[in-house]
Amino acid sequence: MKMDPDYYVTGVRAGDRKILAKTITLIESALAVHQSLTATVMERLLPHTGNSIRLGITGVPGVGKSTFIESLGMHLISRGHRVAILAVDPSSVRSGGSIMGDKTRMEKLALEEKAFIRPSPSGGTLGGVSRKTRESMLACEAAGYDVVIVETVGVGQSEVSVASMVDFFLLLILAGAGDELQGIKRGVVELADAIAVNKTDGDNIDKAYAAKKVYENAIHLFAPSEWGWTPKVLTCSALETTGIDAIWEMVIAYRDAMTATRALHHKRRRQALEWMTQLLEEGLKDWFYQTPHVRRLMPELTNAVANGTTSPTAAAKKLLDAVNIC
Repeated sequence: MKMDPDYYVTGVRAGDRKILAKTITLIESALAVHQSLTATVMERLLPHTGNSIRLGITGVPGVGKSTFIESLGMHLISRGHRVAILAVDPSSVRSGGSIMGDKTRMEKLALEEKAFIRPSPSGGTLGGVSRKTRESMLACEAAGYDVVIVETVGVGQSEVSVASMVDFFLLLILAGAGDELQGIKRGVVELADAIAVNKTDGDNIDKAYAAKKVYENAIHLFAPSEWGWTPKVLTCSALETTGIDAIWEMVIAYRDAMTATRALHHKRRRQALEWMTQLLEEGLKDWFYQTPHVRRLMPELTNAVANGTTSPTAAAKKLLDAVNIC
């Protein structure tokens, strides 16, 4: 891997997809020397970021996320947009490996010159979002992509992480999957800026419209958004590419309304500060476990807790006292 920051900065700014891919590989590297280089590269790319629409998409497996994103991506390209997709694949909790099959599920979009698809392993991160997705998103913006889509795993973990890095958070749902129950549950539904009932086609149309009404009624039970936006519920068929344009027009309406009141500016500003805090917490955690005192005491205290000869609370306090934190 090249260690010259000019290579990455110049290549990304030129819109070179191969160098953009290498830059994201650099971002995802856990090696300290690569992390240092990443910080330099991202600092130089930062002035060229922030000009895209950041869209997060989630939903349970089987809801048709990849098909929906391909249909949406093709629609956007036909309207002159350049689209980047950061598709986060679930990592195995045993091997740490990922299938990384999103490109094979988006065959048409993968062939488009104005599309960039990057499958990334979730790394077991809560919510299925790689902890490096934010920097990857900024790199895509610096490369000139004006729509960046983050696809999450959507397997039931908290999706707060993706909602905290995008402008618009879209939840895809299926009709006939316990809608009456799911519609009144908070959590991911409460985070969504919009809900789309996918697979509204064939024999599923009546169920889809029934689910739409359930979710519309459920949304009224939630507190209004602090940004003044009322979540919408729409129907679509990614397979038949119906309703896709209406969803995008809604995203644009949201962006325009948020921009007019400077709410989008404040939302992104808050997200950046939250991201800094999260990085600090992760950095402190890494530093703590690498300190000599902690590394020396950890095996002994781990065994003591496992054997029941000391409590987790007492062991944690000894470790913290070892580095003079408490």
